[in-house]
Amino acid sequence: MGHNQGAGAVAARILHLARKAPPSLILLALVLFIVSSATLVYVAVFIVAPDPRPPRRPEKTYVTILPDGNVSESKQLPCWQDQWRAKKELARRQRKEDSAVDTIDEGEIFMSVVVPAYNEERRLGGMLEEAVDFLQKAYGDAHGAEIQSRTPSIAAGKSNGGTPHHNGSVNPSPAKAMAGWEILVVSDGSTDKTVDTALQFARDHQLLQYPVPVPGPRTPKPTKSTNIPHGSIRVINLEENRGKGGAVTHGMRHVRGKYAVFADADGASRFEDLEGLVKACQECEDDQGRAVGIGSRAHLVGSEAVVKRSQLRNFLMHSFHLLLRFMTPPATAAIKDTQCGFKLFSRASLPYIIPYMHAESWIFDVEMLMLAESADIPMVEVAVGWKEVAGSKLNVIWDSLGMAWGLAILRAAWAFGVYRRT
Repeated sequence: MGHNQGAGAVAARILHLARKAPPSLILLALVLFIVSSATLVYVAVFIVAPDPRPPRRPEKTYVTILPDGNVSESKQLPCWQDQWRAKKELARRQRKEDSAVDTIDEGEIFMSVVVPAYNEERRLGGMLEEAVDFLQKAYGDAHGAEIQSRTPSIAAGKSNGGTPHHNGSVNPSPAKAMAGWEILVVSDGSTDKTVDTALQFARDHQLLQYPVPVPGPRTPKPTKSTNIPHGSIRVINLEENRGKGGAVTHGMRHVRGKYAVFADADGASRFEDLEGLVKACQECEDDQGRAVGIGSRAHLVGSEAVVKRSQLRNFLMHSFHLLLRFMTPPATAAIKDTQCGFKLFSRASLPYIIPYMHAESWIFDVEMLMLAESADIPMVEVAVGWKEVAGSKLNVIWDSLGMAWGLAILRAAWAFGVYRRT
């Protein structure tokens, strides 16, 4: 009782002093309290916000299968981001403000596919089988203009056969439109035979005119397979596991395509739907050629595939979507499915997104979309086919909690200036 009376007396004394204090002193105290609180929050966010390590030298190389069937020596990966950073640094030193520094060189091929893979030796082959079947038919070997006649570039049509954009870049004319494709398999510190599986798949499909098909999620009993050009599949090995976001971001730094898509190694997304993503992107590209196509499974809500999930998983899914609405900016919040592992980026959009990525966990998709939104890059959501595939490494409860925590830290880091576009 005496303790409570003592505390009450102290509170009364503080209130009495506050009433006698001049308004200017109270205002100063309030300002100091707000500033100190904001500083403490900034320091706390700074400590817990992810700070990805830079890539190591061996991680900036790749191996592929040579025409004779042997594994190549480690080769240097082309890195548009390194060239972009050098150009930005030169402009900074020369104190130039030029929008052209945010552009990158034109792609060498039409489509790049980044496949993050962590211990995926069992599921990777089937995904690659379905992917190369579509890619080879749709985009070919980068020899000739027949691909352009089948999939004309709307962006190229806008440029009237090579009219410069305001930022100095030039769209190729339809007659000179590129073809060709590549797959970058990014082994995310795998401890199984993921790398060997990717290389063996490439070897079989390069050397054999009629390779033995690998069963996939939609083709459990395949009857045909696809011969592919040598060097189409490049394998990158990260020395330590970084998380799916880290593997995707790393792969995106080294793409050669006019368009770049990342796709899950389990093959859950229907690869033929890439055609719809490309078309949607081309239709909404801005005058710089920037656009993001977002594969969406929202149309499947209520379908048998989703209903069969556990009630806990569906509850957590809806809770996360509700959290996204409150914690993300308007355009990102309006996206019905932010987590589908099938997103397409035009090459021109990459410098506004990839260099500023921090999230390496499951929440990385949201950071990509928020960065695109902050740069006023058009985004379009496209319905894609999807199939539940056994072997998921997602822990429903812990990873859902981790995503909620990651989203909170992500928003706080950008809001308080811990993360900046510098």
